[in-house]
Amino acid sequence: MFNCLIIEDEPLATEILRDYIKEVSDFHLVAVCRDVMSATEYLRSHKIDVLFVDIHLPKVKGIDFIRTIQNQYQVILTTAYNQYAIEGYNLNVVDYLLKPIEFNRFLQAIRKINRNQPIAGVAILAQKDHFHFFNVDKKQVKVFIKDILYIESLKDYVKIHTIKNHLVTKLQIGELESLLASANLFRVHKSYVINLDKVSAYSASYIEIDGHEIPVGRSYKELVMKQMKR
Repeated sequence: MFNCLIIEDEPLATEILRDYIKEVSDFHLVAVCRDVMSATEYLRSHKIDVLFVDIHLPKVKGIDFIRTIQNQYQVILTTAYNQYAIEGYNLNVVDYLLKPIEFNRFLQAIRKINRNQPIAGVAILAQKDHFHFFNVDKKQVKVFIKDILYIESLKDYVKIHTIKNHLVTKLQIGELESLLASANLFRVHKSYVINLDKVSAYSASYIEIDGHEIPVGRSYKELVMKQMKR
C-alpha cells in the first residue's frame, strides 16, 4: 500500500486527484495540504510514500519544495504549465501531469512508481550535506543546514545564524522553514527556528545555543518539551 499526499490549492484539481487515487487499489490518500508549509509540518509526523505536488502554490512554489526533498519521496508534479517539464525531470520526479488531467494519463504516471523503493520514514530525514543558496546582497550564498545554529525572524526578512557568521535574506520565517524542510530544524517561537543538534541547554522558557538564549513561545512550549525529552 502506498500512502499518498496531495499538495494542491485548487479545489477542483484536488477533487480530480482524490477521485483518481480512489480507483487504484494499492494507493491510499492520507491527506490534502494547500501549501508547502502545512505539507512540511504534516510530513514530519506521518508516513508518506507518494507526493502529488502542484507547481504553482502560494508563498513557496512546489518546484522549490521538491528541490529540498529529492529522493526522499516519489513525486508526481501537477501543473497547468508545460514550461517546467525539463526542470521537473532534472529533479528526478516520477512524472509530470498537465491539467486538466485525464484518467488514462494519470494511470500512465502511477505505473512508473517504483514498487521496490523503500517506504519513507515518518519524518523528513536530515542530510548532513544538505544546503541551500540564499540571496544576500545581490549574490547567492550557500548555507549548509548542519552549520545553522538558529534562525531569527525580522518580519519580511530572516537572519540565519551559522557557526561561522550570520546572513540576512528576504524571506518570512515560515517560508524558510518549509524551504529547508529538515528534521533538525525545529520551531520554538513564532520568531525563532533552532537546529536541534546545536542545543547545549534548555528550560521551559528558553533554549541555549552557542551562548545565546532563544525564547520558547508559550504556544510552542509543550511541543518543545516533548522534542527535548526524546
